[in-house]
Amino acid sequence: MNNQRSFFFNVDWVTVFIYLALCTIGWFNIHAAVFDEKHPSIIDFATNYGKQFVFIMVSIVVGTIILLLESRFITALAPVFYVITTILLLLVLVIGRNVGGNMAWISLGGGLRLQPAEFAKFSTCLLLARYLSGPNVRIAELRSFFIAVAIIGFPMLLIMLQPDVGSTLVFYSLIFVLYREGLSPYFLVISALFIVLFLTSILFSPLYVIAAISILSLLMLLLFRKNRRLVATILTVLAICIAFVFSVKFIYTRVLQPHQKVRIDIVLGIKSDLKGKGYNVNQSKIAIGSGKMWGKGYLHGTQTKYAFVPAQSTDFIFCTVGEEWGFAGSIVVLGLFLFLILRIIFIAERQRSPFSRIYGYGVVSIIFFHVFINIATTIGLAPVIGIPLPFISYGGSSLLSFTMLLFVLLKLDSNRMGIV
Repeated sequence: MNNQRSFFFNVDWVTVFIYLALCTIGWFNIHAAVFDEKHPSIIDFATNYGKQFVFIMVSIVVGTIILLLESRFITALAPVFYVITTILLLLVLVIGRNVGGNMAWISLGGGLRLQPAEFAKFSTCLLLARYLSGPNVRIAELRSFFIAVAIIGFPMLLIMLQPDVGSTLVFYSLIFVLYREGLSPYFLVISALFIVLFLTSILFSPLYVIAAISILSLLMLLLFRKNRRLVATILTVLAICIAFVFSVKFIYTRVLQPHQKVRIDIVLGIKSDLKGKGYNVNQSKIAIGSGKMWGKGYLHGTQTKYAFVPAQSTDFIFCTVGEEWGFAGSIVVLGLFLFLILRIIFIAERQRSPFSRIYGYGVVSIIFFHVFINIATTIGLAPVIGIPLPFISYGGSSLLSFTMLLFVLLKLDSNRMGIV
């Protein structure tokens, strides 16, 4: 009885409350986004908002079951979860259902679909935490670093084959986990450098970009010419950067899909296509801007009501918040996400177990990436890559996977004082 009482008080109910608040906000906004006058009830199971209610209830049940499990069970089965999701990722390439140009879904019948990529995020976080928390693992050592990269990279490769660029990019956020566990900050700097090089190589001629980095490298060589080791490093980085710049054209023209290239061009201002590929984002910005300070009111959004924004219940759900609840409502949602992210970091830092701490940083990295990119997309600051807003966007796979991510952390946290 004492253990049960202690368990009850050790669950981080503040985080649970934020989770429930976000799920509820999502449910009501899905109701507004796809409202059907023939099915006005918010729990009408013939509609997406009725189905989302079911998804929320199932997710709460799954979250409760996770809280009742033993932490040792979760830790021990980390490799099993990873293998299962890997098999599903392979299976979706064979029998997957094509939705929006991606072979990302497995049909379960009855209109239900499973998206393995969503659950791969959860299993990858678990296995990465188990590996990095193992004995004699030092992320600063090449062997440990490459194994960690392989754990992250294998599901990324399978998801890229679907091809689902959005879900693939989410896994890049786990670099922050590696950084927290001792990876040199130079890797973050180099990652940022390659992003800048990719974008500038699209905006400008590769020859101009190479000339600029060559001049910068020359200045650094003159400044550090007496340090032979640093000179060698600068020359190596310069050679890699030049090779990367020349490869950008191939990546941009051969690897990216045509619609992805157009979306990047629109964000960078190279093209303006308000009636084509830029239509979604333009309508989203109109919807958010039309909400002004207090919004148009629940079920009174004109952009929402007349379905001007495609995918409004999924990838563009935030524009419904902006139109019907205004700037004030948007700030409330953003505030809840900020509070959740800071709370997860706080929970991760107070863990005694390295496994729990590493897993916590995996959770916050993935949630932060989803929130930042999704909202940046709706206001035109990022290209449309098709990732949901956690706990708010419509979708069973997304909601269930984020619930599992979060509630496993809450379970691990409830045992931080040695209570099982």
